[in-house]
Amino acid sequence: MNQEPISSNKTKVCPTCGTRLSENAARCLVCGTEFNAPPEPKAAKKTKKSVQASRMPEVTLSLPAAIGVIAVVLIVAAVIMFFVLRTGAGGGTALTPAESPTPTVTPTASQPPTATQPPTDIPTATPQPPFEYTVAVGDGSCSQLAFNFGVSVQSIIITNNLPSTCPISVGQVLKIPYPTPTIPPPATSTSLPVDATKNACETVPITVQDGDTLSSISLNYAVPMSAIKEFNGLTTDNVFVGSNLLIPLCMRAATPGPTPTATIPPPYPASNLLLPADGAAFTLANDVVTLQWASVGVLRDVEAYQITVEDVTANQTRRLTDYVTDTKYIVPTSFRPKDNVAHVLRWWITPVRQSGSDEQGQPIWVASGAVSEKRVFTWVGVAVVGTPVP
Repeated sequence: MNQEPISSNKTKVCPTCGTRLSENAARCLVCGTEFNAPPEPKAAKKTKKSVQASRMPEVTLSLPAAIGVIAVVLIVAAVIMFFVLRTGAGGGTALTPAESPTPTVTPTASQPPTATQPPTDIPTATPQPPFEYTVAVGDGSCSQLAFNFGVSVQSIIITNNLPSTCPISVGQVLKIPYPTPTIPPPATSTSLPVDATKNACETVPITVQDGDTLSSISLNYAVPMSAIKEFNGLTTDNVFVGSNLLIPLCMRAATPGPTPTATIPPPYPASNLLLPADGAAFTLANDVVTLQWASVGVLRDVEAYQITVEDVTANQTRRLTDYVTDTKYIVPTSFRPKDNVAHVLRWWITPVRQSGSDEQGQPIWVASGAVSEKRVFTWVGVAVVGTPVP
């Protein structure tokens, strides 16, 4: 049996395609790789590849192109800076420097404002339209009419558009203006007579001791118990130890003797008249004419207000005198004129005190204070017809 001889030829492998070739082959028959030089070791090849770095692409520009690129970049930067500055100046968000803290000043306590009294409202007079009057036989002239109604001749001439001589005739219808009312003066801060008497009274301050009673104190100082209670505002006869009282010596009882002298109270001030206003007019349309005035204080049992009303335009002056303890008075209907002539009525108030009685038993009154101011009002016995509305 013949055995094939084992070839002793050496071979090599193509590094490109892996074909096994003879050791002396200069070229691969499969891929065509030439084997002119021995191949480098793989380890050295890897090392060489790892050492090599990638190269950046090279851009080559000419000088004019480079100048143009630089100019474009500068223009773009200038435009961006312009818009940034414009936005900041137009109210955009801008950086503001931090404010430095200001030292706080300790507030000084101020005094509260002084309360001021509100101004007193002063009443104003409301003018009234003139009323019509028919000239009678006894009127005479404009001056007589002006005197009767308490107005000026000039006001009658102007109201009726008459000549300066003011000619009038019987039966002529004239427009008579009402007298200009006088505004009453504002009320004064004069103390009431009761307060004035209390302030002028001589007093003795005491402190209630153990065992004192109101009756014993009254006997010690000869002052009535009622006077001590009224002066100190007590509501009962009980007094308490340690309480302070004022003993009004001006109310001390008269010393017993043959001719005791009564203490005369001080005179009252003039009363302020309230209603009606000075120069007010009344007709039959007014059912009641009420006179009102301010109180002068607490009247005693023998004191009152004297009301005097007089008609100054009548042929013979009529006067009405009456006495009341209230601060208002209604003029009786019997005293009101019934004709169609405007009458001027004057009235005033006087505080009086009864000093005795006459033979008929009527009280005798004497003045106990100042007379008030005098006011007037007009009265027409016929109702004033209003002007028809067209």
